[in-house]
Amino acid sequence: MLTVQSLVDDLKLPLLGGEENAGSPLRWVHSTELLDPTPWLSGGELLLTTGLQLQTPAKQRQFIRRLSAHHLAGLGFGTGFEHSQVPSTLLTEARKLEFPIFEVPYEMPFIAITEKAFGRLVNEQYEMLQRGISFHKRLEQLVLEERGLEEVARALAATTGGAIAVLDHNGEAMAICEFRRKLDKAVLRAIGDEILERRKAGKPAMFAPEHQAVSGRALALPVGAGGRAGSQAWLVAVRDSGALADFERLILQQAVTVVALELMRRRVVRDTERRLAGDVLEEALSGNTHEDELAGRLRPFGVGEQSAVLLFELPDPRSAESTLQRMMSETGVGALVAAHGELLCAVIDTTNWEPVALAEHAQELLSERHGEVRAAASRRASVEALRRSFHEARCALEVSALRNGDTPMVASYRDLGAFQFLLSVQDDEALRMYCDSVLGAIENGEGKYGGELLRSLEAFLEHNGQWEGAARELYCHRHTLRYRIRRVEELTGRDLSSARDRIEFWLALRARELVQ
Repeated sequence: MLTVQSLVDDLKLPLLGGEENAGSPLRWVHSTELLDPTPWLSGGELLLTTGLQLQTPAKQRQFIRRLSAHHLAGLGFGTGFEHSQVPSTLLTEARKLEFPIFEVPYEMPFIAITEKAFGRLVNEQYEMLQRGISFHKRLEQLVLEERGLEEVARALAATTGGAIAVLDHNGEAMAICEFRRKLDKAVLRAIGDEILERRKAGKPAMFAPEHQAVSGRALALPVGAGGRAGSQAWLVAVRDSGALADFERLILQQAVTVVALELMRRRVVRDTERRLAGDVLEEALSGNTHEDELAGRLRPFGVGEQSAVLLFELPDPRSAESTLQRMMSETGVGALVAAHGELLCAVIDTTNWEPVALAEHAQELLSERHGEVRAAASRRASVEALRRSFHEARCALEVSALRNGDTPMVASYRDLGAFQFLLSVQDDEALRMYCDSVLGAIENGEGKYGGELLRSLEAFLEHNGQWEGAARELYCHRHTLRYRIRRVEELTGRDLSSARDRIEFWLALRARELVQ
């Protein structure tokens, strides 16, 4: 690093004052004869002057004070022109302010100092760039080797000498790696809150966190495209001590691209896993998968011989998939997590957790981040009974919605009441007969249109007889839905304003799912 001290040592010139601050970085060299050059300087420069206008002690004192207040690196005073030596007033004031100052003899032109300084600066910048490129290649290799986001953060922490955190767009931690000094959780939460505020304000630009504990030694950089949606993540660096130097800032800016690539890779893998999990769940619920094959397909998800099904009803189940999957991983539970229609489903291994207790834990976490959540859990059962476990949890969830004010935190088989008989009936033929007695007239009397009537009936029941909500789900006008419900009543001879008939229809539709 180029400093006033290293420059005068190279030039073999004595430092006359300001030794205390002569080790500060020297950013540039500038020559001037102005009494006040500070409007054209930004700080960190070495100023060279012959003092043509510094004829009086007052001007000399004021000149040094201006340079010091503007945080210049130092002053080189050329003698042999207007002054045979450095003025004593100028020297005294510089020493008083601990401002670096040295004499430039007549035989040494300013251009010699400028060339020496620029040569050093160019070499340092080139060296820094080469180090940056080398480190960038190392980060790229970590991504290519699929070492993970944590390994990228670890490499950055070791190189910057501080803590590195990757936060998502909500300010939640995705990866954290510390160097020697621990990053306080309260500080990380404060930075996360600041990120969330900036996202809401539409300010996805790089910023220095304001928290007092990390002020002056932290930087937060957006990862991914900004725009109105904001960044997909943030890279936060907090030095263990001291401010981030130019090299640390350079590699952090380079690391943003690498982190974005790793997040993209993770997103592709996650999307693939979600599609796979969704396919496995759909096949399991269809009843077309052989028991041995089903157990084999669940094994990669960490689900053993004994499993249970957790169901969650929330506004946007797909957006909550990653939250639930991360929670399962953190608690050490093998689980297949996938959205199924309007529900979020988790097929869990029950070796170490009781299903209802795990569902309560998951519901609390999902409620914090995704709004109101209703939950249900099935009993432990063999994976071969997965389809029945799913319908047990779903029936419990739906029955709990019909209760007035005494709904448990997590619904289970204990809440099924009279509806439990559907799941206890082992004779599929008996269930088919029941379905035919209630729904047969619709399916057989209207041909292909019977399927549309059944979908309309189910939507009507799911929305507790609310025409607008059911019509919206079916993408039809409410008058169309009214016509279809009247047609159902005509075909079956039942009245959907009757609670008993609605229950009969609901039971038959659920039984139809079990035997299809």
